[in-house]
Amino acid sequence: QVQLVESGGGLVQPGGSLRLSCAASGFTFGSYTMNWVRQAPGKGLEWVSQINSGGRSTAYADSLKGRFTISRDNAKNTLYLQMNSLKPEDTAVYYCAKDCTVVPGILVRCNYWGQGTQVTVSS
Repeated sequence: QVQLVESGGGLVQPGGSLRLSCAASGFTFGSYTMNWVRQAPGKGLEWVSQINSGGRSTAYADSLKGRFTISRDNAKNTLYLQMNSLKPEDTAVYYCAKDCTVVPGILVRCNYWGQGTQVTVSS
């Protein structure tokens, strides 16, 4: 069965960096587009970023461009999200997700989700 396991979250000061990882199993990782999605406290799901199966095509929510970088290592079945210049408004649970339908700012619907990793940006 599909398993997605996120790690790397934690508490970081504003301006700091974190790298999230998502270990995938139960499917041919290198054949699928993957996504990061987040949910801030009391808010709905927000699509963050997407990377195609080969890793050469990426997309980001407009508000995050330039600060976040998505990448993948298909040999290790792992998805990454490098987050720099973190702001308090980046505080959220971050999910790795597969088989997603995304309309940025309007809709994010995925068939497979990890359990999420908490990122808290606070001084």
